[in-house]
Amino acid sequence: MVSTGIVVLIAVIALVIGAVGGFFLARKYMKDYLEKNPPVNEDMLRTMMMSMGQKPSEKKIRQMMQQMKNQSKK
Repeated sequence: MVSTGIVVLIAVIALVIGAVGGFFLARKYMKDYLEKNPPVNEDMLRTMMMSMGQKPSEKKIRQMMQQMKNQSKK
């Protein structure tokens, strides 16, 4: 016969392992999703700049995209 304490201990250990595993799986999924679908792309950036009254050049758009990529790597 298995004591109640051992059953509770096994349940707690399984819960902790599941929570840790779920955290890392969700983290990996979100990283992959954001790499494939970046939150801001060049067209969105161009539209934002035009709505603020700026005439965006290709060079400026690419600089800003590069800055955002560098910022996200930190």
